Amino acid sequence: MNAEEKQVIEQIVINTVKKLIEAENSPNRVVLGISNKHIHLCQADIETLFGEGHQLTNLKDLKQPGQYAAAETVKVIGPKGSFGKVRILGPARPESQVEISLTDARTLGINAPVMESGHLEGTPGITLEGPKGSVTLERGVMIALRHIHMPPDIAEALNIKDKDFISVETCGVRKTIFCNVLARVSDKFDYEMHLDTDEANAAGLKNDDYLKIIPNNR
Repeated sequence: MNAEEKQVIEQIVINTVKKLIEAENSPNRVVLGISNKHIHLCQADIETLFGEGHQLTNLKDLKQPGQYAAAETVKVIGPKGSFGKVRILGPARPESQVEISLTDARTLGINAPVMESGHLEGTPGITLEGPKGSVTLERGVMIALRHIHMPPDIAEALNIKDKDFISVETCGVRKTIFCNVLARVSDKFDYEMHLDTDEANAAGLKNDDYLKIIPNNR
């Protein structure tokens, strides 16, 4: 290979890298975070499960500011099945909530609705078992509505408002268009789309893949 051929190849590589960087920085390209089953707990339930005065231990920071995976886990017990060592996400919330996939719901034997996180009306309950005690929730089990956390500048660039429903396109062998994706716009959010494990697996996706938002033509 002569010097001229090397220069051509180097320029092709440089141009390709530039295009990839531009794609990742484009407002309509959003990074994916896949949500496995997890639990949000209120402080009273934390203390029942782990002991009086217990505070959650930050194991790993999550992408959303102030959110983290805790070191603590609990057993989730349904009418037909259970899951051990389900991860708790912190910090503590006003009310406890369990987020699962449709496959998980069938294993547990409960009819969990698809709901926006934090909206617990009409959701079923479940039993949680920790090292110091157990809690039976009267409500709070859901399949989280697929959604995108979006800062205001990105939302404005894409003509999207808080609580809009938008569509998002994937690529690859299992190319998919996800409809009814809830846009959650706040200056407290980092830019990230959340799918559960069922949705991600069906589309052949993995954490940190980039997805394309279909333009909002309102």
